Amino acid sequence: MKITVDRTRCVGSGMCVLTEPALFDQSEDDGTVLLLHDEPAADQEEAARTAVQLCPAQVISVS
Repeated sequence: MKITVDRTRCVGSGMCVLTEPALFDQSEDDGTVLLLHDEPAADQEEAARTAVQLCPAQVISVS
């Protein structure tokens, strides 16, 4: 699995960070998503998919 994010469209809601803080963080400057790991471990894949569903701006995708 590979995670991608579009920081230009991020609204900084933080749902991704709440879902999986090992994969996502927020910029201290503007609150937008920071992707910590673009290839999650097998036990993080479900959380990554949940983050995709919960993101209000739909800026996270997995493939």
